[in-house]
Order: sequence, then C-alpha cells, then structure tokens
Amino acid sequence: MTYVFKTEPYEHQRLVFNESWREPFHGWFLEMGTGKTKVALDNAAALFEEGEIDSVLIVAPKGVYDNWVQREIPAHLPDRIDTLMVRWQANITKKFLEQMTELVRRTDSRLRVLVMNVEALSTKKGATAAFLFLENHPDNLVIVDESTTIKNRKAARTSNIIKCGRLAKYRRILTGSPITKSPMDLFSQCEFLDRDALGHKSYYGFQARYAVIQRRTLGRHSFQEIKGYRRLDELGEKLGTFSHRILKEECLDLPDKIYVRRNVQLTDEQKRVYKEMKKFALAQIDAGELATTTSVLTQIMRLQQIVCGFLPSDEGGIKPLPSNRLTELLDTVEEIQGKAIIWAAWVHNVQEITDALRRRFGPESAASFYGETPQDERQHTVDLFQDQTSPLRFFVGTPKTGGYGLTLTAANTVIYHANSYDLETRLQSEDRAHRIGQEKSVTYIDLVAEGTIDEKILDALQAKVNIASDVLGEETRKWFS
Repeated sequence: MTYVFKTEPYEHQRLVFNESWREPFHGWFLEMGTGKTKVALDNAAALFEEGEIDSVLIVAPKGVYDNWVQREIPAHLPDRIDTLMVRWQANITKKFLEQMTELVRRTDSRLRVLVMNVEALSTKKGATAAFLFLENHPDNLVIVDESTTIKNRKAARTSNIIKCGRLAKYRRILTGSPITKSPMDLFSQCEFLDRDALGHKSYYGFQARYAVIQRRTLGRHSFQEIKGYRRLDELGEKLGTFSHRILKEECLDLPDKIYVRRNVQLTDEQKRVYKEMKKFALAQIDAGELATTTSVLTQIMRLQQIVCGFLPSDEGGIKPLPSNRLTELLDTVEEIQGKAIIWAAWVHNVQEITDALRRRFGPESAASFYGETPQDERQHTVDLFQDQTSPLRFFVGTPKTGGYGLTLTAANTVIYHANSYDLETRLQSEDRAHRIGQEKSVTYIDLVAEGTIDEKILDALQAKVNIASDVLGEETRKWFS
C-alpha cells in the first residue's frame, strides 16, 4: 500500500508508521515534541483507506483533546477523506445529541471520529457513549493519548478504557514515556493493548515477576513497599516487540535547554509559619500519622503553599502571607526578551501573576490557562500566544492543565513560579516550548527559596525522581528535615 501523506513526515515518523501501521496493537513512545500525534492520524487514515476501519475513538486528557479537534486532525488527516467528527461534551444539548446520534448510526461511508477527554471515561455517561459508538462500529481504531493517564489500574476510567480496548479492532497508546513512577505503570497501559502483551493477565503476577516487595511497619501501620525492580531487561525486550521508542536527541536537531535558578528570600512571617508547619509534620511522623502517600504529599503541599505566599484557611478561602516571590518573578520577567511561559502550581498564584503582569505590561500582555478556563477560550489563547505579532507575551498556567499536548514554541523562556512534585508533569511542561518548531534555545528559570521544600522538590525532579513514589518509609522524614 502506498499511502499519500498530507504533511511530509520526518524520517523517524515514516519509520514508525511503516513498521507498525497494520499491527493490531502498538505503543508509540515518542518523546514529547517528536510528533506522535501525526503518526497516529496517518495510521488512522491508512487503515481507513485500506478498508480496515470505518471509525476512530480518540481519548486524551482534558487539556489535550481539544488540540486534536482544532489543530491536529485538520493539519494531518488528508482532505480527501470525508470525515464526521464529534467532540465529546458533558453537557448533553439537543445539538450534541443529534451529532452523537448521527455519529453512531451507520448511514454512510464517512470516517467517523469521536474525540473524548479521558476524564469523561470516569463517568457512566461518557463510558456508555464510548461503548455504544464502538459496538455500532466494530471495525474501529482506539487511540489513547498520554496513556499514563490510565496507569492507575483501580481508577474507573482505566477499567472503562480497557473495556474499550476489548471492543477495538486496532489499539494504540501514545506517550512520551510510559513509565513515570515505576515499571508497574506499564501494566494497565499494556492491558488495554492486549491482555497477553506482557505475558501476565494478573497485575499481581506481573508485580511478583518484576518488583521486589517488602512489608514495612510505620508506627501503628503496616504496608507493602516496593523496594526495587528486577528482570527489567526482560521487560524491556517484551515491550519492544509491540512498541517504538524515539527520543528527541535521536531524530531532531533541536536547540539546547538552559537551566537557571533564581533565589527567593522568605519573609519573616513565612519563615515562622514554615517552621511551625515542619514541626507539625515531624510530630505526625513520630505518631505514625503520616503513613500514606496522600498524607505525606498533603504536608509537602502545605509547605509549598507557604513559600508561595499563602495558606488555605479553615473557612475554605485563602490566607495571604507576606512574600517576595511575585516581586522576584516580575524582576525576572523584566530581564528577559520575547515571550515566556510561566507555570504556577496553584490557581491562586496563576490569577495573582496574571493580574500583576497586566498591570505592569498592559491588559493584553498576559493570559491565564488553568482548569476553569473555558474550553472555547483555550485554543484562542494558544493561537494568540503563538502569533508573534500579538501583544500576548505571557502564557500563565498550571502545568496540570496547560502542560500537556500544547505547542507553545513562541516562547524561549519558561519560568517555574513553583514546581509540581510530579516528574511527568515537569517533563511535559518543559516540552511545550522545546519541540518541533522551536528554533531558539529554551531557558528554564526556577524560583527557589533556599533551604525549603522548593529546593528539595527541584533537586528530586532534576535527578529524575518522582516524589510521589519516594515519600514513604525511611524516606518520609527527609522531606521535613
């Protein structure tokens, strides 16, 4: 089969396409910025033109799935393919219901595409719609973008997406890295592809084969702890039989990344509150009350909020703390040229930063991008930011929302007002600017309060340690010492 591409692929994209497009299931582990979305759409188009499929279900995180609809599909799916595409929405309007009804019915020869946010698969409404679509179109392809969103085998969306895999003729997973915390992340992603992909139908059998487990006691609590991993070469060989792994350095001539730290001095009030919170956390450790990952991470976040200039109040609001952090950020911005991305861990800070930038640089200079940003505004904001003639200079957002799937190559400076403790989030957010289309080196500036949780989080991330998997047992105390 000679497939005619709408957009010419890079050599690595052509290689991956040629070697996997007819496979019943496959993983494309192409590093962020190397164009895995294009490969997926070329695959869908080729299978459709060969008469292998008549429908595609695309599942992606909330901050990414609109990008498929508005940019990726129009850019890469050939114009010669007559397509009926529906973007999922939770609000079931009359118009949307009519669109879904037409999509599910088999009334013509158009390629039918349903694009859903992965969060919708956590709901009965969303899961039912996906199942109905696939059952009525059994010659289908299911694509899971950023497939680490289904690494939690206990989550409802994971089980529902795995069920979608059972209803799929062809299955694909896309992610820059399928392992964000541990090799155990692989099981659910690969179970979606095929129950026998890794040779273990049971998670516990998989865990017993590749993890070293030890029972530990902390205070009054006892729990199983993974102390290490084994037979990883064997696991890698199995994974390699149905996947491609491509790194940017192997295929793209991208400019350098430059990392800079800017110190922030805590105010006396911050120092006082921070010291009290550390003391409280250590007392909880001694009492055996910080025995779960969630409880430890909650205290880490409290410390991080203090250094960011606020604390949640008992009434559910925000208690501001005197802070130098915003001033340091504005001073940093004064020193840079061109457009910049500013990532903040907390919505409170996103709003605070956006307002301050607008006061200093003009009302059109900054835009915010976080969970409550309306869907119809998101792509408009990205388009304005990418337009070098636009006055929008600063893209201010939370990496959990804006750090996935977006192309923000107009920026060559990325400032972290505060870091997430999640390694994947850091890597994803870095590569919004450092990807195909970037022609300049990208400078990453981290605001860090020395001797605080800021420093520990950044050091861990730079050492490629996912904090969420490193906070229990003997490691707990070091985060509060």
